[in-house]
This record gives sequence, structure tokens and C-alpha cells, in this order.
Amino acid sequence: PDMSFSPLAAARNGQTVLFNGFMAPPLRAISRFFVLTKRPMAVCPFCESEADWPDDIIAVYTKRIVTMVPFNVRIQVRGTLTLGAYTDPATKFVSRLRLTKASFYRI
Repeated sequence: PDMSFSPLAAARNGQTVLFNGFMAPPLRAISRFFVLTKRPMAVCPFCESEADWPDDIIAVYTKRIVTMVPFNVRIQVRGTLTLGAYTDPATKFVSRLRLTKASFYRI
């Protein structure tokens, strides 16, 4: 499969962007990281072998420790779009794109 980024994503690399979605259940209780999903997920998609692996997620690295939001509450995330492979040293989560220096709000 073609693993390149769209022209729109490439043009936004390094810029502040907004995404709407849902906070997936966290990998850790205290973290500056979460996964934004397009649809609500009641269980951590990475912790349950029976769960459907979503293909429309984005890793979010926040400015502050994350206050978890219920899985079914819609949020808006603002952060710097960063493209390129990255493995989080703490969680070992691998991402090809992510938001950094992010903040989020319930909508």
C-alpha cells in the first residue's frame, strides 16, 4: 500500500491544526498522551485482542497531564501536526503522524 501522506497533510506538517473525535481509553492512568479516534471506543483498542483495530486514529501528545474524558464525549484537539515515524519511548506506541503540544476541549 501507498504509505505517503496526502498533499494536504504534507502542506500542514508543522502547523497548528484542529481535529474532532473521541478520546480512546488510556494506556496509562497518568499521561501526557492519548489516542484520538473518529468513533467512540469503550475499550482500549490496543489492550483487547478481540477489539476492532481502528484505522482512523491519531496520537496526541499534550502540554499537560491528561484529564481523561469519558469515551463517548466528543472533543476538539488543537496541536502541531507532525509527520514521520516515531516510537514513544514510554509506551512503545508507534505513530506515523501525531499532534504535539496539544490541548483539547469538550464540544
